[in-house]
Formats: sequence, C-alpha cells, structure tokens
Amino acid sequence: MSDLPALWQQHTDHEFVTRDTEATLATMVDDAYVNHVPVMTGGRGKEALRAFYSRDFIPRMPPDTTLVPVSRTVGENQLVDEMIFCFTHTEEMPWMLPGVPPTNRSVKVPLVVIVKFRDGKLAHEHIYWDQASVLKQIGLLTDPSLPVFGVETAEKVIAG
Repeated sequence: MSDLPALWQQHTDHEFVTRDTEATLATMVDDAYVNHVPVMTGGRGKEALRAFYSRDFIPRMPPDTTLVPVSRTVGENQLVDEMIFCFTHTEEMPWMLPGVPPTNRSVKVPLVVIVKFRDGKLAHEHIYWDQASVLKQIGLLTDPSLPVFGVETAEKVIAG
C-alpha cells in the first residue's frame, strides 16, 4: 500500500505552496477528476484539469489562504480530510465563487475532501463545503430568517 497521506501532501503542496500546475497534475492518474460539489467546478481528465488548475484554481487562490486540519481518516485506497478553509475574498475565485467579485471579507468554512487513489496517484477529489455559509460571510446572503450560519460553523467544528 502506498503512503496516501504523503501523496496527498505532495499534491496539496503543489496546489498551495509551489503553485505549480504541472507538478500538481503529475500526482494524478490520466483520467482523474476533481468535483467541487457545491458549485460543480473542477474537471475530468488531465487536459480539463490543466485548464482548471492553471486558470481557475491555482492563480485565483487568495494569498492569505490557510488550511487548518481537523481530522483525517485513511483507508486502503481513500483518504478523507476535514479542515477549516480560511481566506480573505480579495479576488474573484471562479472555482468557489464563480462570477462573484471580491468582497474583501474574511471567510472560515469547514471543508471535507474525499480523495481516491489508484496506481500510486490521485484518481479523484470530491470536495464539500457549506456554500450558504460562504455566501453569508461575504455578505451575499443577508436574510436573518434563513437557517444559515457564517463563521460560527467553523468555530463549532474547531471547538468540538
């Protein structure tokens, strides 16, 4: 069995630290796919993922983005990470907030990534977060009668 956490760390380092599209893609199988479930962004296959990573994801990540680990579950060929995704909305983020201009507001949202591995590489990423919480934190969801919370969701996950 491969060291799934090490492979996943290598992949995320290329996404968030070196910000290198080709190195990111090298960690993935040819028919890999990424699905950001709340907004249906991502891609299937290396060509679609190359366009996605190089245009919509890596260069559109706010500079203060941080990932705060909460929990990790590792199986035989799958890994699940729960984290708090933190950023200031200083630029348009087509992968998370398509078509929404920057609001300069801070966001902290619980995020879950389910990563499947095949042949020593990433085969898919299913990524989930509460889009209503993000929209509330950037000021686009303002109706107080809605059962939607903002940063409180992340604070409760951290507090346990």
